[in-house]
Amino acid sequence: MRTLEMAVGTTLPELVIPLTPTLIISTALATRDFTPVHHDVEIARAQGSQDIFLNILTTMGLMERFVTDWAGPEALIRGINVKLGVPAYAGDTLTFTGTVAERDGDIGTVDVRGTVSLGAHATGTVRFSL
Repeated sequence: MRTLEMAVGTTLPELVIPLTPTLIISTALATRDFTPVHHDVEIARAQGSQDIFLNILTTMGLMERFVTDWAGPEALIRGINVKLGVPAYAGDTLTFTGTVAERDGDIGTVDVRGTVSLGAHATGTVRFSL
């Protein structure tokens, strides 16, 4: 079993995710989000968007993945707080960065930021225990 460096200020390794149409559509459908702006380009554009875009449940799941990829399989998510920013459109790249903000025994909190070419897509915190 590996030892996790979980000191406050520890920087997590960056996670880069290409936002393919397949990823956006499949994750929207997997989360039972049938809103057309997540799978129909024409409808998304008719409503003022550049393209189809990532749904909130997928964004939250990817934020959790960012933390658990670093923390390991022993990590258990205890809470997540997300503020959405700009849309994450198909064809863009979503990059997650983060830093350990708090630690209390085996409970940690990571400040997470997910950015795309337009700016901050999601910012927030993920709290977990080991």
